Amino acid sequence: MYIIGFLLVLGPLITVHELGHYLVGRWLGVGADIFSVGMGKEIIGRTDKRGTRWRLSAIPLGGYVQFKGDMNPASIPDPDAPADNPAEKGNGSFQHASLWKRALIVLAGPVTNLVVAIGIFAAFFAILGNPTVENPEGSTQIGAFAEVSPAREAGMQKGDQLVAIGDAKVETFTDILQEVALYPGKDIVITAERGDEKLTFPMTIGSVEEEDGFGNKGTLGRIGIAPAEISYVFEDVPLTQTIPLAAERCWDLVNMMVTGIKQIVFGERSIKELGGPIKIAKYSGERMSLGPNAFIEFAALISLNLAFINLLPIPALDGGHLAFYVAEAVRRKPVGPRTMEWAYKGGMAFVLLFMVVVTFNDLVSLPLFGS
Repeated sequence: MYIIGFLLVLGPLITVHELGHYLVGRWLGVGADIFSVGMGKEIIGRTDKRGTRWRLSAIPLGGYVQFKGDMNPASIPDPDAPADNPAEKGNGSFQHASLWKRALIVLAGPVTNLVVAIGIFAAFFAILGNPTVENPEGSTQIGAFAEVSPAREAGMQKGDQLVAIGDAKVETFTDILQEVALYPGKDIVITAERGDEKLTFPMTIGSVEEEDGFGNKGTLGRIGIAPAEISYVFEDVPLTQTIPLAAERCWDLVNMMVTGIKQIVFGERSIKELGGPIKIAKYSGERMSLGPNAFIEFAALISLNLAFINLLPIPALDGGHLAFYVAEAVRRKPVGPRTMEWAYKGGMAFVLLFMVVVTFNDLVSLPLFGS
């Protein structure tokens, strides 16, 4: 199930990412030499009437479009090619296309993944509805404390009604989770109502390692309270609101990703929490075992991750290309070919090192190694 789940998640998502690049490039008159699903040696392929070689490659870890004029699949320009080559202009060369065309082509891949994620969430909202807390007041009232409870140690009592955490208002238990779960060890101030009094309680969010039903562990923030009453209902969502609601959901998830990266960079979270292809395969199989809804939702999360990661300003990723285009727009001339070449080499080295680290994390987390 790991293998099947992995192929069913990453295969289509990477293919639509590259199709985004390809279709916008074709629309703007830029030709493609190769469209590859997978990396490495070609297994099977055909060349269409436009001269594009469509190929299925041996390693199912990625894919690429190599446009005309590219030195390699990463769209790195050939540093030895003349910048002003009349033979290439008007001949569908990516490197000789206007700046706005190149930017749109590069942006199309991540945007396609974002559209896929929004589309999946919108379909869920349209078909199943929006999971909503049925009794908001009961969900923000303390009904019980955990054995270890920073909230109780700070002086809170059963029956206290939480109204804010820091500057953020809380209206449901979901709001409390959003303000606490991602921030273990953070100092906060909770505002609560006790009868007619409004009280404040400074505390430090506790750090708890929790495990799901598949043995996957993660560190979460907890303040050790349980709601007095909580239940969820699926509210019908008008079709006109499904896309805005899905976009809001994606925005919240991106904020979580940014928060996680910041915490890793500043040492607040372990780099061991990062995962790569092996962990994606593991989670894919696990989600597939839970049924189609869980699996499709996981595909939406991975699609959103692909969009986010590819927009990071790292040379060799889409965001790195866009950063060079911004520099080109400001300078009104392209960055020098040698500078770009070394930047892309550095970017590729960083990406490869990152892949080594996350793959090592993936391997040691498998049961084979006792984790």
